[in-house]
Parts: sequence; C-alpha cells; structure tokens
Amino acid sequence: MKVVDLDRETIKRGLEDRSILLIDVREPHEYAAGHIPGSVTHPLSTFDTRALSALIAEDGRRPVFSCAAGVRSVHALAAAQSAGIPVEEHYVGGFKDWYLAGGTVES
Repeated sequence: MKVVDLDRETIKRGLEDRSILLIDVREPHEYAAGHIPGSVTHPLSTFDTRALSALIAEDGRRPVFSCAAGVRSVHALAAAQSAGIPVEEHYVGGFKDWYLAGGTVES
C-alpha cells in the first residue's frame, strides 16, 4: 500500500486552486458538526468503492482523503487501493490539525 502524507499548507493550496478533491471519511454527524470548506463526505463506515470511483471520475481533481486525525484516511486509502482505485494521498493532520490551526470550518 502506498501512503503519501500531505500537510495543511498543501491541502489549503489545493483547495484554493481547486486541484484537490478533499474527501472526508468521517461519520456523517462529525462532518455535519464541522468540516473543511470544499470537502465532500464519503464515510468510511459505509465506504462504497463504486460510488467513490464515480465521484473521482466525475470530479476530475486529485483525490485526497481526510478524517479527524489521519487514521481513518489511511484505512480509506487501503480500501480504495484494494479496489483498484489509485488514491495515495491523505491529509496527515486531518480536521483536528485544520481546526486547531484556526482554519475556516463549515457546518
């Protein structure tokens, strides 16, 4: 399995220039309580590789997984790669890093 860790600044730049599709794999209630602006929800607990593949193909941007702190996003990478979906990058600090650094949050 390949895992590429991305930091907050890389995520921020990618969202600003619209080169990154940030896929939040936290639970729906976590996402609803607060998420990184521009991210989309795709919970790990109901991980659907067909829907994920369609989302990535339809969007066209570079897919990057995110979660609360970088653990579930690695599990999502494993699930995607096992299904043949070429996603290798995740936000290593996740939502907690974003929030604690004072990043804008949507709810």
